Amino acid sequence: MHDTQAPAPDLEALIRRLGERERGLVARLIRRGPVARDPNVEFEERLTIGQRMADQVAALGGSWTFIGLFLLLLFGWMIVNTELRRPFDPYPFILLNLVLSLVAALQAPVIMMSQNRQAAKDRLGAQLDYEVNLRAELEIQRLQVTLEEARLRELVDTVAEQRRLLEEIRRRLGASGGELS
Repeated sequence: MHDTQAPAPDLEALIRRLGERERGLVARLIRRGPVARDPNVEFEERLTIGQRMADQVAALGGSWTFIGLFLLLLFGWMIVNTELRRPFDPYPFILLNLVLSLVAALQAPVIMMSQNRQAAKDRLGAQLDYEVNLRAELEIQRLQVTLEEARLRELVDTVAEQRRLLEEIRRRLGASGGELS
């Protein structure tokens, strides 16, 4: 009987060719550690206080509550300055324009910082999805190999059993003086 196994691949050489994240995944697979992680939890752990504040400001600035309160402030400002005898910001509301410009100038970078963090969070989620998919693929391949090995063992056992039965038939025919045709 001949050996049906292929030569073992050089695992160290294969691992050296992997990227950083693939090597980390292989290490977790070897340790049988969990690969699936929550990207939200992992991302939140990395945020600084300033980043958390920027996200809260961006969330507030993009809400209907902010729009409603800001409209009330604008209309209140204009009404007060048109009704007062000595308005602190008379028409055409130059001070109001300055305040609006300042709010826009501060709000835009905060929103952009928040969007950049959301993009980083999306990339982290995609990376974690990749790791889970890779582990699933490796597990499926392992199961396929296991099934193929079991099927091969069953085939070898079946052939051995058939040979044994054939020898038994030959022995009985030889003992009874009959011939096997």
